Amino acid sequence: MRVGRAILAVTIALGPGALARARELPAPLQASFAEGVRALKAGKLDEAEKAFRAVLAEGGDVAYVHNNLGIVHQERAQHERAIVQFREAVRLDPAYAAPRILLGASLLALGRVSEARTELERAVKLAPREPLARLQLARAEERAGRWTAAVEHYRALREMRPEEPEYSYGLGNAYLHLSEWCLRELDTLEAGSARLQQALGHSYRVRGRPDLALAAFERAAKADPTLPEVHLAMAQIHLEQKRWTDARQEIERELQVVPDSAGARALGERLRALETSSP
Repeated sequence: MRVGRAILAVTIALGPGALARARELPAPLQASFAEGVRALKAGKLDEAEKAFRAVLAEGGDVAYVHNNLGIVHQERAQHERAIVQFREAVRLDPAYAAPRILLGASLLALGRVSEARTELERAVKLAPREPLARLQLARAEERAGRWTAAVEHYRALREMRPEEPEYSYGLGNAYLHLSEWCLRELDTLEAGSARLQQALGHSYRVRGRPDLALAAFERAAKADPTLPEVHLAMAQIHLEQKRWTDARQEIERELQVVPDSAGARALGERLRALETSSP
């Protein structure tokens, strides 16, 4: 896993900004550090590493130098070496969010999910409006199977950047996995229940599996013949597949369960219109 060139410029500039803070260094070290940043942005990793190590060797032992040296290692997928640099940056400047975000990314790449979550939670507290921090934490929550938490972070990302398609996709994917988790929990608590089969039917239908959806709805109706909306769902599937007779039967069964069902009556009207217009 690499953080990637698109993220790289963002991470270098997090917080007060590495180049701005480089003014804290003596003039010769400022020039070396700036040279390293330019090389890093250009993908010249050997040159960047040489420049950052020179700054450290000459007394520039500050957090943002270690952070950028860590990025060099991370770009090479040398995550253990990157972690050493990011941890040193955190030690030197605990309020600096960038190394915590990148540390979390490298820990995730090594499968150390619990440690990654800890660092990324701290990063989000330090920089709650930084999308990269929340995105990495959302991914860590996904890896941990904590889908409720993942949904919350993707929702926050969508509020911050509604135009970003990746956040919309992540939110939808997290909701899907959360739904699957809920179904598994329901199956554990009440296997074979009508509600479980009804939920499975809706899940299969959303995934474009009407055959499996019908089978699940039929099991739900068998488990509880008085459960509303089950026959209505089956009628909708039959209608979509132009099985008029089957659709009509399920509408009638739904009306027996819920005589004032507006959905069933509206579907019945639609069925009659389709039958009339069909050749």
